Amino acid sequence: MIELVVLLIKLFLVFNVIMGLASICTWIERKGSALIQDRIGANRAGAEIPVPQFSAVGLPIWGFIAKPAVAVINLTLRLAFIPLKVLGVLGVINTLVCDAVKAITKEDFVPEGTNKIVHALAPFMAVFPVFLAFAVIPLAPDFTVFDYKIRPVVAEVDAGVLFFLAMGSIAVYGVVFAGWCGNNKFALLGGLRATAQMISYELAMGLSIVAAVVTYGTFDLYEIVEKQNPVWGVFTQPLTALILFIVGMAETKRGPFDLPESESELVAGYFTEYSGMKFLVFWLGEFAEIGLFALIISIMFFGGWHFPGLDSIFEKGTWMAALLGHAILMGKVIFFSVLQIVLRWTLPRFRFDQLMNLGWKILLPISMVNLVIYSTLKLSGF
Repeated sequence: MIELVVLLIKLFLVFNVIMGLASICTWIERKGSALIQDRIGANRAGAEIPVPQFSAVGLPIWGFIAKPAVAVINLTLRLAFIPLKVLGVLGVINTLVCDAVKAITKEDFVPEGTNKIVHALAPFMAVFPVFLAFAVIPLAPDFTVFDYKIRPVVAEVDAGVLFFLAMGSIAVYGVVFAGWCGNNKFALLGGLRATAQMISYELAMGLSIVAAVVTYGTFDLYEIVEKQNPVWGVFTQPLTALILFIVGMAETKRGPFDLPESESELVAGYFTEYSGMKFLVFWLGEFAEIGLFALIISIMFFGGWHFPGLDSIFEKGTWMAALLGHAILMGKVIFFSVLQIVLRWTLPRFRFDQLMNLGWKILLPISMVNLVIYSTLKLSGF
Protein backbone atom coordinates (compact mmCIF):
# COMPACT_ATOMS: atom_id res chain seq x y z
CA MET A 1 0.00 0.00 0.00
CA ILE A 2 2.80 2.39 0.91
CA GLU A 3 4.57 1.64 -2.38
CA LEU A 4 1.39 2.46 -4.34
CA VAL A 5 0.90 5.78 -2.53
CA VAL A 6 4.56 6.74 -3.07
CA LEU A 7 4.29 5.82 -6.76
CA LEU A 8 1.17 7.96 -7.22
CA ILE A 9 2.89 10.91 -5.54
CA LYS A 10 5.92 10.44 -7.79
CA LEU A 11 3.69 10.36 -10.90
CA PHE A 12 1.93 13.54 -9.79
CA LEU A 13 5.18 15.38 -9.09
CA VAL A 14 6.92 14.27 -12.30
CA PHE A 15 3.89 15.24 -14.38
CA ASN A 16 3.96 18.69 -12.78
CA VAL A 17 7.69 18.96 -13.50
CA ILE A 18 7.02 18.17 -17.18
CA MET A 19 4.18 20.66 -17.46
CA GLY A 20 6.14 23.27 -15.53
CA LEU A 21 9.19 22.95 -17.77
CA ALA A 22 7.03 23.08 -20.91
CA SER A 23 5.19 26.16 -19.60
CA ILE A 24 8.39 27.97 -18.60
CA CYS A 25 9.98 27.22 -21.98
CA THR A 26 6.87 28.48 -23.78
CA TRP A 27 6.94 31.74 -21.84
CA ILE A 28 10.69 32.20 -22.34
CA GLU A 29 10.22 31.51 -26.05
CA ARG A 30 7.65 34.33 -26.33
CA LYS A 31 9.36 36.95 -24.19
CA GLY A 32 12.94 35.92 -24.96
CA SER A 33 12.42 36.12 -28.71
CA ALA A 34 10.83 39.55 -28.23
CA LEU A 35 13.86 40.83 -26.29
CA ILE A 36 16.28 39.42 -28.86
CA GLN A 37 14.31 41.06 -31.69
CA ASP A 38 13.92 44.35 -29.78
CA ARG A 39 10.17 43.88 -29.33
CA ILE A 40 7.99 44.11 -26.23
CA GLY A 41 6.29 40.76 -26.68
CA ALA A 42 3.09 39.57 -25.03
CA ASN A 43 2.04 42.10 -22.39
CA ARG A 44 -1.65 42.91 -22.86
CA ALA A 45 -3.83 40.18 -21.32
CA GLY A 46 -4.31 40.83 -17.61
CA ALA A 47 -2.42 44.11 -17.61
CA GLU A 48 -5.43 46.11 -18.83
CA ILE A 49 -8.09 44.47 -16.63
CA PRO A 50 -9.91 47.27 -14.78
CA VAL A 51 -9.94 46.91 -10.99
CA PRO A 52 -13.56 46.87 -9.72
CA GLN A 53 -14.28 49.64 -7.22
CA PHE A 54 -17.25 49.99 -4.90
CA SER A 55 -18.89 53.18 -3.74
CA ALA A 56 -20.59 54.03 -0.43
CA VAL A 57 -23.09 56.29 -2.21
CA GLY A 58 -26.64 55.08 -1.67
CA LEU A 59 -25.81 52.92 1.30
CA PRO A 60 -27.99 53.14 4.44
CA ILE A 61 -27.75 55.93 6.95
CA TRP A 62 -24.97 54.19 8.87
CA GLY A 63 -22.49 55.45 6.27
CA PHE A 64 -19.95 56.27 8.97
CA ILE A 65 -19.45 52.48 9.18
CA ALA A 66 -20.00 51.67 5.52
CA LYS A 67 -17.51 54.18 4.08
CA PRO A 68 -14.44 52.81 5.90
CA ALA A 69 -15.53 49.27 5.05
CA VAL A 70 -15.86 50.13 1.35
CA ALA A 71 -12.45 51.86 1.44
CA VAL A 72 -10.87 48.72 2.90
CA ILE A 73 -12.57 46.55 0.26
CA ASN A 74 -11.34 48.81 -2.57
CA LEU A 75 -7.80 48.83 -1.17
CA THR A 76 -7.87 45.04 -0.89
CA LEU A 77 -9.02 44.74 -4.50
CA ARG A 78 -6.23 47.03 -5.69
CA LEU A 79 -3.62 44.99 -3.84
CA ALA A 80 -5.13 41.70 -5.05
CA PHE A 81 -4.99 42.84 -8.69
CA ILE A 82 -1.33 43.91 -8.52
CA PRO A 83 0.04 40.35 -9.05
CA LEU A 84 -2.46 39.83 -11.87
CA LYS A 85 -1.32 43.00 -13.62
CA VAL A 86 2.35 42.13 -13.11
CA LEU A 87 1.79 38.70 -14.65
CA GLY A 88 -0.04 40.40 -17.50
CA VAL A 89 2.82 42.82 -18.20
CA LEU A 90 5.29 39.92 -18.13
CA GLY A 91 3.17 38.01 -20.66
CA VAL A 92 2.48 35.03 -18.39
CA ILE A 93 -1.31 35.29 -18.68
CA ASN A 94 -1.08 35.87 -22.45
CA THR A 95 1.14 32.83 -22.97
CA LEU A 96 -0.04 30.27 -20.44
CA VAL A 97 -3.75 31.11 -20.17
CA CYS A 98 -5.05 32.97 -23.22
CA ASP A 99 -3.14 30.96 -25.83
CA ALA A 100 -4.18 27.69 -24.20
CA VAL A 101 -7.86 28.69 -24.05
CA LYS A 102 -7.72 29.86 -27.66
CA ALA A 103 -6.23 26.54 -28.83
CA ILE A 104 -8.68 24.44 -26.82
CA THR A 105 -11.73 26.31 -28.13
CA LYS A 106 -10.65 26.25 -31.79
CA GLU A 107 -12.30 23.89 -34.27
CA ASP A 108 -10.64 20.50 -34.62
CA PHE A 109 -10.16 20.47 -38.38
CA VAL A 110 -9.49 17.12 -40.08
CA PRO A 111 -8.51 17.26 -43.80
CA GLU A 112 -10.79 15.47 -46.22
CA GLY A 113 -9.59 12.09 -47.43
CA THR A 114 -7.41 11.30 -44.41
CA ASN A 115 -7.64 8.60 -41.77
CA LYS A 116 -9.24 10.23 -38.73
CA ILE A 117 -7.85 7.61 -36.34
CA VAL A 118 -4.26 8.12 -37.50
CA HIS A 119 -4.79 11.89 -37.53
CA ALA A 120 -5.80 11.78 -33.85
CA LEU A 121 -3.15 9.20 -32.94
CA ALA A 122 -0.15 11.10 -34.34
CA PRO A 123 0.04 13.84 -31.64
CA PHE A 124 -0.25 11.19 -28.94
CA MET A 125 2.54 9.08 -30.49
CA ALA A 126 4.79 12.14 -30.79
CA VAL A 127 4.33 13.28 -27.18
CA PHE A 128 3.78 10.08 -25.18
CA PRO A 129 7.37 8.75 -25.60
CA VAL A 130 8.71 12.10 -24.37
CA PHE A 131 6.56 11.87 -21.24
CA LEU A 132 7.60 8.24 -20.73
CA ALA A 133 11.29 9.18 -20.92
CA PHE A 134 10.85 11.37 -17.82
CA ALA A 135 9.87 8.24 -15.86
CA VAL A 136 13.46 6.95 -15.66
CA ILE A 137 15.14 10.29 -14.88
CA PRO A 138 16.03 10.86 -11.19
CA LEU A 139 15.08 14.37 -10.09
CA ALA A 140 16.82 14.47 -6.69
CA PRO A 141 19.07 12.37 -4.44
CA ASP A 142 17.67 9.59 -2.27
CA PHE A 143 16.12 10.56 1.05
CA THR A 144 14.48 8.81 3.99
CA VAL A 145 11.07 9.60 5.51
CA PHE A 146 9.87 7.64 8.55
CA ASP A 147 12.57 5.01 7.92
CA TYR A 148 11.29 4.57 4.35
CA LYS A 149 13.92 5.18 1.67
CA ILE A 150 12.63 7.04 -1.38
CA ARG A 151 14.36 7.48 -4.72
CA PRO A 152 12.79 10.42 -6.64
CA VAL A 153 12.26 8.55 -9.91
CA VAL A 154 9.05 6.96 -11.17
CA ALA A 155 10.64 3.79 -12.59
CA GLU A 156 13.86 2.56 -10.97
CA VAL A 157 15.41 1.09 -14.14
CA ASP A 158 19.07 0.08 -14.08
CA ALA A 159 19.31 0.74 -17.83
CA GLY A 160 17.75 4.21 -17.82
CA VAL A 161 20.04 5.38 -20.62
CA LEU A 162 18.79 2.62 -22.95
CA PHE A 163 15.16 3.42 -22.09
CA PHE A 164 15.75 7.09 -22.94
CA LEU A 165 17.26 6.16 -26.32
CA ALA A 166 14.36 3.80 -27.04
CA MET A 167 11.76 6.49 -26.33
CA GLY A 168 13.61 8.91 -28.59
CA SER A 169 13.42 6.40 -31.43
CA ILE A 170 9.70 5.73 -30.97
CA ALA A 171 8.87 9.46 -31.14
CA VAL A 172 9.74 9.37 -34.86
CA TYR A 173 6.54 7.46 -35.63
CA GLY A 174 4.29 10.28 -34.46
CA VAL A 175 6.05 12.73 -36.77
CA VAL A 176 5.79 10.30 -39.70
CA PHE A 177 2.06 9.75 -39.14
CA ALA A 178 1.41 13.49 -38.78
CA GLY A 179 3.17 14.30 -42.06
CA TRP A 180 1.50 11.45 -43.96
CA CYS A 181 -2.10 11.87 -42.77
CA GLY A 182 -2.14 15.63 -43.35
CA ASN A 183 -2.93 15.08 -47.04
CA ASN A 184 -0.81 18.14 -47.74
CA LYS A 185 2.46 18.48 -49.62
CA PHE A 186 3.94 20.81 -46.98
CA ALA A 187 3.06 18.40 -44.18
CA LEU A 188 4.49 15.47 -46.13
CA LEU A 189 7.75 17.29 -46.84
CA GLY A 190 7.98 18.32 -43.19
CA GLY A 191 7.41 14.73 -42.08
CA LEU A 192 10.10 13.45 -44.45
CA ARG A 193 12.55 16.09 -43.28
CA ALA A 194 11.83 15.36 -39.62
CA THR A 195 12.23 11.62 -40.11
CA ALA A 196 15.55 11.98 -41.94
CA GLN A 197 16.84 14.48 -39.40
CA MET A 198 15.85 12.53 -36.28
CA ILE A 199 17.20 9.20 -37.57
CA SER A 200 20.44 10.78 -38.82
CA TYR A 201 21.26 12.59 -35.57
CA GLU A 202 20.30 9.58 -33.43
CA LEU A 203 23.50 7.90 -34.59
CA ALA A 204 25.77 10.64 -33.26
CA MET A 205 23.64 10.91 -30.11
CA GLY A 206 23.89 7.16 -29.48
CA LEU A 207 27.65 7.11 -29.96
CA SER A 208 28.19 10.09 -27.66
CA ILE A 209 26.03 8.50 -24.95
CA VAL A 210 27.91 5.20 -25.36
CA ALA A 211 31.18 7.08 -24.85
CA ALA A 212 29.79 8.53 -21.63
CA VAL A 213 28.54 5.10 -20.50
CA VAL A 214 31.97 3.57 -21.19
CA THR A 215 33.58 6.22 -19.00
CA TYR A 216 31.05 5.97 -16.15
CA GLY A 217 30.75 2.18 -16.38
CA THR A 218 26.98 2.11 -15.86
CA PHE A 219 23.63 2.62 -17.64
CA ASP A 220 21.96 3.81 -14.43
CA LEU A 221 21.32 7.56 -14.55
CA TYR A 222 21.36 7.84 -10.76
CA GLU A 223 24.78 6.19 -10.56
CA ILE A 224 26.03 8.44 -13.36
CA VAL A 225 25.16 11.49 -11.25
CA GLU A 226 26.86 10.07 -8.16
CA LYS A 227 30.04 9.34 -10.13
CA GLN A 228 30.31 13.08 -10.94
CA ASN A 229 30.91 14.12 -7.35
CA PRO A 230 33.09 16.16 -7.07
CA VAL A 231 34.31 16.29 -10.73
CA TRP A 232 31.58 16.89 -13.33
CA GLY A 233 31.58 14.87 -16.53
CA VAL A 234 31.94 17.97 -18.70
CA PHE A 235 35.51 18.41 -17.41
CA THR A 236 36.50 14.83 -18.22
CA GLN A 237 34.48 14.55 -21.47
CA PRO A 238 34.06 18.07 -22.91
CA LEU A 239 33.78 16.93 -26.54
CA THR A 240 31.16 14.30 -25.68
CA ALA A 241 29.08 16.90 -23.83
CA LEU A 242 29.30 19.33 -26.77
CA ILE A 243 28.25 16.65 -29.29
CA LEU A 244 25.29 15.57 -27.15
CA PHE A 245 24.14 19.16 -26.74
CA ILE A 246 24.23 19.76 -30.51
CA VAL A 247 22.45 16.54 -31.44
CA GLY A 248 19.95 17.18 -28.64
CA MET A 249 18.94 20.45 -30.26
CA ALA A 250 18.65 18.66 -33.61
CA GLU A 251 16.47 15.92 -32.06
CA THR A 252 14.08 18.51 -30.62
CA LYS A 253 13.74 20.01 -34.11
CA ARG A 254 14.38 23.52 -32.85
CA GLY A 255 16.31 26.24 -34.64
CA PRO A 256 18.81 26.30 -36.20
CA PHE A 257 17.70 22.68 -36.83
CA ASP A 258 14.02 23.51 -37.44
CA LEU A 259 13.97 22.36 -41.08
CA PRO A 260 10.95 20.06 -40.43
CA GLU A 261 8.84 23.13 -39.58
CA SER A 262 10.55 26.06 -41.34
CA GLU A 263 7.53 28.38 -41.46
CA SER A 264 8.94 30.39 -44.36
CA GLU A 265 9.06 27.26 -46.55
CA LEU A 266 6.63 24.63 -45.25
CA VAL A 267 4.03 26.76 -43.39
CA ALA A 268 4.38 24.67 -40.19
CA GLY A 269 5.84 21.42 -41.43
CA TYR A 270 4.44 18.06 -40.41
CA PHE A 271 1.62 19.54 -38.29
CA THR A 272 0.44 22.09 -40.87
CA GLU A 273 -3.01 20.47 -40.99
CA TYR A 274 -3.45 20.34 -37.21
CA SER A 275 -5.48 22.82 -35.20
CA GLY A 276 -6.96 23.26 -31.78
CA MET A 277 -5.97 20.88 -29.02
CA LYS A 278 -4.04 18.53 -31.34
CA PHE A 279 -1.78 21.39 -32.42
CA LEU A 280 -1.35 22.35 -28.75
CA VAL A 281 -0.24 18.78 -27.95
CA PHE A 282 2.49 18.97 -30.62
CA TRP A 283 3.53 22.36 -29.28
CA LEU A 284 3.60 21.04 -25.71
CA GLY A 285 5.68 18.03 -26.79
CA GLU A 286 8.31 20.22 -28.43
CA PHE A 287 8.85 22.29 -25.30
CA ALA A 288 8.79 19.19 -23.10
CA GLU A 289 11.58 17.83 -25.32
CA ILE A 290 13.63 20.96 -24.62
CA GLY A 291 13.30 20.29 -20.89
CA LEU A 292 14.04 16.57 -21.36
CA PHE A 293 17.33 17.15 -23.18
CA ALA A 294 18.29 19.85 -20.67
CA LEU A 295 17.73 17.24 -17.95
CA ILE A 296 19.84 14.64 -19.76
CA ILE A 297 22.70 17.10 -20.32
CA SER A 298 22.57 18.22 -16.67
CA ILE A 299 22.52 14.66 -15.35
CA MET A 300 25.15 13.13 -17.63
CA PHE A 301 27.74 15.91 -17.74
CA PHE A 302 26.98 18.69 -15.25
CA GLY A 303 26.72 16.83 -11.98
CA GLY A 304 22.94 16.60 -11.71
CA TRP A 305 22.03 17.70 -8.16
CA HIS A 306 25.67 18.15 -7.12
CA PHE A 307 27.21 21.62 -6.85
CA PRO A 308 30.53 22.51 -5.21
CA GLY A 309 30.03 24.02 -1.77
CA LEU A 310 26.31 23.22 -1.53
CA ASP A 311 26.38 19.43 -1.12
CA SER A 312 27.37 19.63 2.54
CA ILE A 313 24.78 22.18 3.70
CA PHE A 314 22.26 19.53 4.78
CA GLU A 315 22.89 16.00 6.00
CA LYS A 316 22.89 13.49 3.18
CA GLY A 317 19.72 11.38 2.99
CA THR A 318 17.36 13.95 4.53
CA TRP A 319 14.40 15.48 2.74
CA MET A 320 16.01 18.94 2.99
CA ALA A 321 19.11 17.70 1.13
CA ALA A 322 16.84 16.15 -1.51
CA LEU A 323 14.88 19.41 -1.89
CA LEU A 324 18.12 21.39 -2.26
CA GLY A 325 19.42 18.86 -4.80
CA HIS A 326 16.21 19.12 -6.81
CA ALA A 327 16.47 22.92 -6.82
CA ILE A 328 20.10 22.73 -8.03
CA LEU A 329 19.14 20.30 -10.81
CA MET A 330 16.18 22.42 -11.92
CA GLY A 331 18.41 25.50 -11.98
CA LYS A 332 20.76 23.76 -14.40
CA VAL A 333 17.83 22.52 -16.49
CA ILE A 334 16.34 26.01 -16.79
CA PHE A 335 19.77 27.37 -17.79
CA PHE A 336 20.15 24.87 -20.63
CA SER A 337 16.53 25.34 -21.69
CA VAL A 338 17.06 29.10 -21.95
CA LEU A 339 20.33 28.50 -23.81
CA GLN A 340 18.55 26.36 -26.41
CA ILE A 341 15.87 29.03 -26.92
CA VAL A 342 18.45 31.82 -27.20
CA LEU A 343 20.39 29.84 -29.84
CA ARG A 344 17.13 29.18 -31.68
CA TRP A 345 16.53 32.93 -32.04
CA THR A 346 20.17 33.84 -32.66
CA LEU A 347 21.54 31.43 -35.28
CA PRO A 348 20.18 31.26 -38.85
CA ARG A 349 18.50 28.08 -40.06
CA PHE A 350 20.67 25.54 -41.90
CA ARG A 351 19.93 24.46 -45.43
CA PHE A 352 18.87 20.83 -45.52
CA ASP A 353 22.08 19.70 -47.23
CA GLN A 354 24.10 21.53 -44.56
CA LEU A 355 22.01 19.82 -41.89
CA MET A 356 22.70 16.36 -43.32
CA ASN A 357 26.40 17.11 -43.87
CA LEU A 358 26.75 18.23 -40.26
CA GLY A 359 25.13 15.04 -39.00
CA TRP A 360 26.74 12.46 -41.31
CA LYS A 361 30.09 13.98 -42.31
CA ILE A 362 31.08 15.90 -39.18
CA LEU A 363 29.30 14.82 -35.98
CA LEU A 364 29.14 11.09 -36.77
CA PRO A 365 32.89 10.68 -37.55
CA ILE A 366 33.85 12.84 -34.55
CA SER A 367 31.56 10.74 -32.32
CA MET A 368 33.17 7.52 -33.58
CA VAL A 369 36.69 8.81 -32.95
CA ASN A 370 35.59 10.14 -29.57
CA LEU A 371 34.20 6.70 -28.63
CA VAL A 372 37.42 4.96 -29.71
CA ILE A 373 39.53 7.38 -27.65
CA TYR A 374 37.53 6.97 -24.44
CA SER A 375 37.24 3.20 -24.90
CA THR A 376 41.04 2.99 -25.29
CA LEU A 377 41.57 5.13 -22.19
CA LYS A 378 39.16 2.95 -20.22
CA LEU A 379 40.88 -0.27 -21.29
CA SER A 380 44.25 1.29 -20.45
CA GLY A 381 43.10 1.93 -16.89
CA PHE A 382 42.75 5.73 -17.03
